[in-house]
Amino acid sequence: MEYTSGGSSWTHALRRLGRAMLPRRSPGRGFAWSVLTPVVLVVAGMLFSLSAATAKGTDLRDDRRPELTNLLTERKKEIADARDRAARLRAENDRKQKALAGTDGKVDEQRRRGDAEQVAAGLTAVHGPGLAVALDDAPRRADGSRPSGATPDDLVVHQQDVQAVVNALWAGGAEAMTLMGVRVISTSAVRCVGNTLLLDGQVYSPPFEIAAIGNQAAMQRALDASEGVRLFSEAADSFGLGYQVKVRADIQAPAYNGSTALRAAQAGS
Repeated sequence: MEYTSGGSSWTHALRRLGRAMLPRRSPGRGFAWSVLTPVVLVVAGMLFSLSAATAKGTDLRDDRRPELTNLLTERKKEIADARDRAARLRAENDRKQKALAGTDGKVDEQRRRGDAEQVAAGLTAVHGPGLAVALDDAPRRADGSRPSGATPDDLVVHQQDVQAVVNALWAGGAEAMTLMGVRVISTSAVRCVGNTLLLDGQVYSPPFEIAAIGNQAAMQRALDASEGVRLFSEAADSFGLGYQVKVRADIQAPAYNGSTALRAAQAGS
């Protein structure tokens, strides 16, 4: 029998015990890991490359709201420039028509007919007594809570609320009308995107003001009789929305300077 020291024998025994406790790896499992590891590395590399190409040197996690704000500002300027150019072209066309009317009797006749309809069409600046109606969202509470029973939609002005006021004022005999200072004519469309108003390519935030020239008492009666206006007024009392009607001695309504082209029209019966 070969003699071994006590320390050496204990060391060998512990090593054998450790090897026995380790899980045995089958040959198939080792092969699977050897195949999957390169695949995972290749996929990870593709993802890193795709992220780098998408970012183009920027941080994908950056807040893009400032960029959107700049984009909106640029688009608003482009729209304003286009409107100014269209107004200049219309003025130039008007001057040429006047010059031609002086030498052509038929052109002069048609021009006089058109001039007679400009006031009714909203193409001439007018002023006079009337009503001014203001609609506003409910103010936010400091603690972020809402009035009892109110949903987020109950606390903002909607498109149908603005339309209800506009329709009621027309029904009350309004002779001319402005919305946010912009002349409203028969082809004007009132549209809301979220809680903002879109009118003739311009975006407006509340409060929304509608001003109408006409018989003040008749227009007030029309507002009171409107179901849509009544519902908004009740919501204003319940949830804190803004609803004000003011009598104005003199309302200025500028001439409409947008496009008057019709895409489609149907004669009434």
